[in-house]
Amino acid sequence: MYNGCEGFNIYYKLSEDVDEYIGADNLPTNCSLIRLPIHSSRGDLINLLGPEILVEWKLSDECGECHYGGGRCQTDKTNKFSCHKDAKTPTSSTDQRKETTGRNGRNMVELILVTGASLSTVGLLALLLFCFREKKLWYKYLRFWESNAEDHQKVEEFLKNYGSYAPNRYNYTDIKRITGRFRRKLGQGGFGNVYRGSLGNGSEVAVKVLNELKGNGEDFINEVASISRTSHVNIVSLVGFCFEGHKRALVYEFMPNGSLEKFIYEERSNGVRQLGWPILYKIALGIARGLEYLHRGCNTRILHFDIKPHNILLDEDFCPKVSDFGLAKMCMKQESVVSMLGPRGTIGYIAPEIVCRNLGGVSHKSDVYSYGMMVLEMVGGRKNVDVGVDRTSEIYFPHWLYQRLELDEELQLVGIMNEEENECARKMVIASLWCIQTGPSNRPSMSKVVEMLEGKLDSLQMPPNPYLFSPSNSEVDSSVVELA
Repeated sequence: MYNGCEGFNIYYKLSEDVDEYIGADNLPTNCSLIRLPIHSSRGDLINLLGPEILVEWKLSDECGECHYGGGRCQTDKTNKFSCHKDAKTPTSSTDQRKETTGRNGRNMVELILVTGASLSTVGLLALLLFCFREKKLWYKYLRFWESNAEDHQKVEEFLKNYGSYAPNRYNYTDIKRITGRFRRKLGQGGFGNVYRGSLGNGSEVAVKVLNELKGNGEDFINEVASISRTSHVNIVSLVGFCFEGHKRALVYEFMPNGSLEKFIYEERSNGVRQLGWPILYKIALGIARGLEYLHRGCNTRILHFDIKPHNILLDEDFCPKVSDFGLAKMCMKQESVVSMLGPRGTIGYIAPEIVCRNLGGVSHKSDVYSYGMMVLEMVGGRKNVDVGVDRTSEIYFPHWLYQRLELDEELQLVGIMNEEENECARKMVIASLWCIQTGPSNRPSMSKVVEMLEGKLDSLQMPPNPYLFSPSNSEVDSSVVELA
């Protein structure tokens, strides 16, 4: 058991009733006698002491003090305890206690250090695990603050470039004052909420408060920059904006009649429309003029990419104004096709080439398609695709209308009272069917649409069936489309 015990042998007791220890008579003086428990069954000791046998021992207080003091616990033949040390000079009990105390103190310090290091490691691992699990949230906020700084730089550059022509800039305290702490809510959408407000001079406004973490601020910059370039009776006016930290808001002129959407889808009774055909015709013509201005009247061409009834506002005289330029894209007038990273717009109004690029390049003709789909919904007072109709032939409304025109039948539209209203309705239908042609090159420009609406019904040609038309590869090039 100890290095100094050379030629060590095992001495054992055969049974409890035998006092002698076999082989103990020649035990070396530098070796200690070890007592081993023996199984009750007789047998060879080597067979009894196998890997299944666990030998344990407990140190006495004296042996413990000796061992931790650097000595060895021994007994002689009479089983008398003695503490053997290699040092020549024996160690006193006092010195042994001091040494033991010092060793215990060092052990305690080591234990504290090891425990502290372990806890620090566990804490670090827990923190890393939390960061890993929440990395998307951290990344989101990091990107938000980075983009926020970029957006601030864009806004400052915008204000510098526009000088005195830039819209008013409000702080968030002004926005709360203008809206009366957001008391009168006009509507809401994916972008945020719209509130009614009043300026100091008594002018009423509509304040669109954008969601705090909406995208990377591109929509906001687009809207401020796009509308600031416009001045037209059929384009909503931007009074001002707020860009303060993560708080963003747009202040528009107030439109008392709200959006066109609520006037064309609500239930009608006794064959009476909410808006008569003269007003519907006036609205369709006004929207066409507004889009014509965006495409041709500005120094920089503006493509809206989200024309739909919800984004057409009506003033007290039902004069339409194109609004919500969050998805707009500006380009030079000579550009035929614009590049886009992904689809823009709302399902039901998106032009086919935005989804399927082999139909043609994305251009201002994409707005023309959206306009045509919207006007057809104005005409029918319903969604263009409606599976709840009585007859299957009416599920896709544009196709049903085209069939009636092709057969020279009455359109059977609600609310037509005289020949003048019938002519307005037929011009709106024919112009719209031209607008929703599958191939962009087959659609008219908005200037041509205005001309069609203002002209005589007899001068309008019957369009191809937009529902069945599919352009050939020779008709449409996937990268370039000539503008009409």
